Amino acid sequence: MARYTGPTTKKSRTFGESIYGYDKYFERKKYPPGQHGNARKRRQRSDYAVQLMEKQKAKYTYGLLERQFRNLFEKASRKKGVTGEVLLQFLEARLDNTIYRLGLAPTRRAARQLVGHRHVVVNGIVTNIPSYHLRPGDVVGIKGKSQNLDVVRDMVGAKTEVRKYTWLQFNPDKLEGTFVSYPEREAIPEKINEQLIVELYSK
Repeated sequence: MARYTGPTTKKSRTFGESIYGYDKYFERKKYPPGQHGNARKRRQRSDYAVQLMEKQKAKYTYGLLERQFRNLFEKASRKKGVTGEVLLQFLEARLDNTIYRLGLAPTRRAARQLVGHRHVVVNGIVTNIPSYHLRPGDVVGIKGKSQNLDVVRDMVGAKTEVRKYTWLQFNPDKLEGTFVSYPEREAIPEKINEQLIVELYSK
C-alpha cells in the first residue's frame, strides 16, 4: 500500500514539532521550510487552514494516506463515544503503531517494515498488514526466527521509553506484548487536537 516516503524533517518543520520522534536536524531548524526560512512573514491562518493542518499532522504522525485516514474517521464516527477520541484509539490500535510503542522498532516506519517483512505475529499467527486493528487481549510479538534481528535486539537492549504505556504490557524475555485495552485520551502522548479534525470532516 502507498505511504509517504519523503523527507521527515521537512514535514516536522512544517508542523512545528518533531512528529517522527527525536530529530537532531529539526532541533537545528525549528522554523517552517522554505526559501526565506524564519525571516518570512506568515499570515494568520484561517480556521479551515488550522483544521486541515491538524488533520495532516495526524496523518503523517501515524503514517496514513488520505483515503485510509478518512475511512478510519468514518469508522470512528459510527462508534459510541467521542469521535475524536475514538479516532485516536483506532490509530493507536494499529499493528505498526503498537510494535513502535512496545519499543520493538525505533520509528513507526521501521515498525511498518518489520510487519511488512513478516517478522511479526499476532496471537501466534504471522501478520504482514501494518494497519491490522488490534483488540484488547491480542498478543503481539516477533516470530522466533526473527528475534535475533539486529534492529530488534538493539531496541530491546536500549533504554527506551517503552513499557510506560498503560494500555500495553511487555514481556522482554519473549519479545511480545499484550494490547490490554484501548487507551484513554490523556494517556496518548501525541500532541494532536482531535476536535479540529472532527470539525474539518463535519463541514
